[in-house]
Amino acid sequence: MRAIVFPGQGAQHVGMGKSFHDASKAARELFERAAAVLGAPIAKLCFEGPEAELEKTDVCQPAIFTCSAAIVAALEERGALKRSDFAYAAGLSLGEYTALWFAGALSFEDAVRVVRERGRGMQAASEARPSGMLALLGANEELARAVCAKRAEGDVLTPANFLCPGNIAISGSKAALERVTANARADGVRKAIPLKVAGAFHSALMEPGLPLLDAALRATKLAAPTLPVISNVTAAAHGGPTEIAATLLRQVTSPVLWEKSMRELIARGVTDFFEPGPGAVLTGLLGKIDSNARCRNVQKVEDLERAAAEGAGG
Repeated sequence: MRAIVFPGQGAQHVGMGKSFHDASKAARELFERAAAVLGAPIAKLCFEGPEAELEKTDVCQPAIFTCSAAIVAALEERGALKRSDFAYAAGLSLGEYTALWFAGALSFEDAVRVVRERGRGMQAASEARPSGMLALLGANEELARAVCAKRAEGDVLTPANFLCPGNIAISGSKAALERVTANARADGVRKAIPLKVAGAFHSALMEPGLPLLDAALRATKLAAPTLPVISNVTAAAHGGPTEIAATLLRQVTSPVLWEKSMRELIARGVTDFFEPGPGAVLTGLLGKIDSNARCRNVQKVEDLERAAAEGAGG
């Protein structure tokens, strides 16, 4: 049984998607459609940067979504991917929107518009109060929660991403994160690494950004997915349109249960995962979650011929 998984923010890099754009008419068309929605040259930003611009939350979220969707389109054009090959879909944070688009829950144009508004809201919330995220290497859930409780001192500090064994990210105010970094070894954390994000994603500090996303979702026609899409918030399959919208709002301020989501898919019988998108972050995480799980990815256009020969889904 197979599942398709899509990356989230942090996977972006200058040059992403260019080889697919140049080699595939279907991929080019999606970049053009995204540019029409955004009123901005999204292809140029993806291919040429500058990096500082591409890393802005309101830019990189629609950029990563478009890049992932364009890779899917290029694979479909080559006959290397059939949506019917996959029993499940999932995505890490932003990638959940790509998974929902793949499953037919919303149109491409609506997805571009919604993730742009999501990014705008998160960027605005980040600028309203100095905050950020840290990856706690060597920490399990119990230790991460203990560190947050100990070092919060009245500030926001909470687990944000449960990615894989030994890799948990926390979000919080700048002051709280500084206390965690200064005391990491003493608290039993092997290393605390700052993440290149604008603010404290998946925490209460993102609440000021919710109205923009809420308005965008209310203006979007959502449909029941054609295949189960696993939610970051619950590690269970999404329900109907109303539940999807409510859960996507909760996702912004709730921790991402990625490891639990992948273990849920494995428990359901998934043995083969495929990651179309910039980078191979999810492939690496899956290897740490379950060494028996097979995960492949397509990162450059040369991989299309290999995928076409063997079938991306099988």
